[in-house]
Amino acid sequence: MSFKRVTLAAAIAALPCVAWAADTALSEVVVKASKDDSQATAVPKAELQAARAATSDTASLLRDVPGVSLYGAGGVSSLPSIHGLADDRLRIKVDGMDLIASCPNHMNPALSYLDPTNVNSIKVYAGIAPVSVGGDSIGGSIVAETAPPVFAAPGQGSLFKGEVGAFYRSNGNAVGGNVSATYATESFNVTYTGATAKSDNYDAGGNFKSSIYGTSSASPTVTGRIGHTLPLDEVGSTAYDTRNHTLGFAFRGGNHLVEAKFGYQDLPYQLYPNQRMDMLDNEQTRLNLRYLGSFDWGSLEARAYYEKVDHFMDFGDDKRWWYGALSGGSAAANGSPCGAMSATCAQGMPMYTEGKTTGASVKANIDLTQTDLLRIGGELQQYRLDDWWPASGSGMWPNTFLNINNGERDRTALFGEWEKRFNPQWMTLLGVRYERVHTEAAMVHGYDRNTFPTVGAPAGMMNQTRDAAAFNNSDRSKADDNWDLTALGRYTANANYEIEFGFTRKVRSPNLYERYTWSTAAMMMAMNNTVGDGNGYVGDVNLKPEKAHTLSASFDWHAADRGWEFKATPYYTRVSDYIDAVLMGTTTSGFNLLRYANQSARLYGLDLSGKMPLGKTGIGEFGLKGLLNYTNGKNRETDDALYNVMPLNAKLTLTQQYGGWNNAIELVMVKGKNSGSDVRKEIETPGYNLINLRGSYSWQQVRIDFGVENLFDKLYYLPLGGAYTGQGTTMTMTTTGTGSVPAWGTAVPGMGRSLYAGVNYKF
Repeated sequence: MSFKRVTLAAAIAALPCVAWAADTALSEVVVKASKDDSQATAVPKAELQAARAATSDTASLLRDVPGVSLYGAGGVSSLPSIHGLADDRLRIKVDGMDLIASCPNHMNPALSYLDPTNVNSIKVYAGIAPVSVGGDSIGGSIVAETAPPVFAAPGQGSLFKGEVGAFYRSNGNAVGGNVSATYATESFNVTYTGATAKSDNYDAGGNFKSSIYGTSSASPTVTGRIGHTLPLDEVGSTAYDTRNHTLGFAFRGGNHLVEAKFGYQDLPYQLYPNQRMDMLDNEQTRLNLRYLGSFDWGSLEARAYYEKVDHFMDFGDDKRWWYGALSGGSAAANGSPCGAMSATCAQGMPMYTEGKTTGASVKANIDLTQTDLLRIGGELQQYRLDDWWPASGSGMWPNTFLNINNGERDRTALFGEWEKRFNPQWMTLLGVRYERVHTEAAMVHGYDRNTFPTVGAPAGMMNQTRDAAAFNNSDRSKADDNWDLTALGRYTANANYEIEFGFTRKVRSPNLYERYTWSTAAMMMAMNNTVGDGNGYVGDVNLKPEKAHTLSASFDWHAADRGWEFKATPYYTRVSDYIDAVLMGTTTSGFNLLRYANQSARLYGLDLSGKMPLGKTGIGEFGLKGLLNYTNGKNRETDDALYNVMPLNAKLTLTQQYGGWNNAIELVMVKGKNSGSDVRKEIETPGYNLINLRGSYSWQQVRIDFGVENLFDKLYYLPLGGAYTGQGTTMTMTTTGTGSVPAWGTAVPGMGRSLYAGVNYKF
């Protein structure tokens, strides 16, 4: 860590010491972050607790939030999408930190570093997000927080509390556990939280037969793989193993709090059914410092954080099918993951990424009057990225392929936001944010700088010398001046009805993979894919920032006590310089080779959600809740559909509460995806209906959760799951795989029936 970083961290840590010198009285630190935060949808605490036993993927805690869908990825790393905009197009904060995916396949997104059992609160700004929680994004914002520090009550002396839990899920034999422990006095807190989760590949439902290898469906297994036998109903490359640890310290004095959290993730493997590589090691270390103070004029929050990620990818077992296991014949004939390119990656395809993020922020909430609140703040972020692939196998020596060399992405931001309540009926919010984003990357080279011509090179690896020269001679230093604006109003007609409406302008600069991936060789392009569609991608140094203009309104009818409610949110977004993909050359019979390019897009849709009581009986209180989401996205220049937009979907849930029992029956309904992005050859998926059963029982300090997902073991395919490249010849770009099922044109199957149970004990 540099001298500047140490100095900044020390300065922030010293802030409360000044306050303590003047005021040593101990009291609860109360900070008003907002007079009104109804722009956000918070996942209820009860729903967070109920979902933890059923998933190890924190992003999936958002499944019941209107407007949110999930891109399929690894078992703990799905990518949230809000109104058709996902990944880096969203602003996602974890305990105030902006974390960046350091991987050419975005396998380590921000929420993957937070175990569901460690989530205390999670909010989604799906409509008009204030500038104070946005920045460098064109979609909504997601704010996830762990539990705040607790302290002993005055005169209590000290306290010791904690929690232990465990879960089991039948599909994939998933097991895991969590533990937390806190020791605190009136002014000091130390807390440890840890969680682990591990799963084998999951099984699809119905009559799914993974005959991608040409094995007869009558055969129960596919054999000939190194130390591994794959049942035909198993979905390859869906296993994972992850461990997360956090150690926190907090000090409180008067109305001031200082906090330090140290985090560590050790992820030995997470396999990906829609990527050509697997994550075979991911290690993250992070430090998060925060000061929080309450004053007569308002509140002040300052934060500094540092993150380092070491990431490694290669073929997992399912993608090494048959390789080296059969006697006689070539590697390609025996089913090397590289197919026709087996000679170039005979020893695997090792890929390394190192990312470093340093950030700081200061935010003040100033009470101008009893009806006026001013938020002002500033943010700094420095991101460094190296992405390199050592040579392996014949035809690749002697050098390391530099995918991104000394990549830099620096952000500086200032914002101001005025919240005004004119009377009990009217509230307005006006905000402006300025960001300067500077990106740069050093010169690159391919595996061999001298022997890769435009013709005659090994298959899929041509043009490296030419492409590297063109990239190195380009102007790689780019600076963007981005302005965000938000204007929002809310009218509360009475205790049962209110309407919120607004306009926002948001800007996002390209990420480093969009700007600085440089090779047009097919194999290199296939490695650079953040959306799991099987295609190959190359960047463009001259990409412009995306600029989105959104109109949205929310109509909210409800009981005075929110016992029943119904909410409708229509929205419309137009994006100029939208970063989409254009075809390089002509389309092929298999996956396409694509280049990122600025075009234009529009999205519109409707979110509906609501709940109502059905009545009380001798066996408890019954209720009904539901949601419906519709999004339509088009490229305005080509009239092509935008990629990975969730089709019309709905969920209806019947709930029952009786004493310590809470039970539910869910009906999930998804319409078929009959049209998608043509340029990306998006795979169509049929519609489906699923039934899930959920239950829990709580008494004193113990809680038990249990349920069945996909009760009738229905076979379905994930609409946002991408292309199934999780087995066999994952590196081929043609339509014909090793067996009778094409490598292109197969969607990722969803999980079949799974029984789960979890128990938590608080002490």
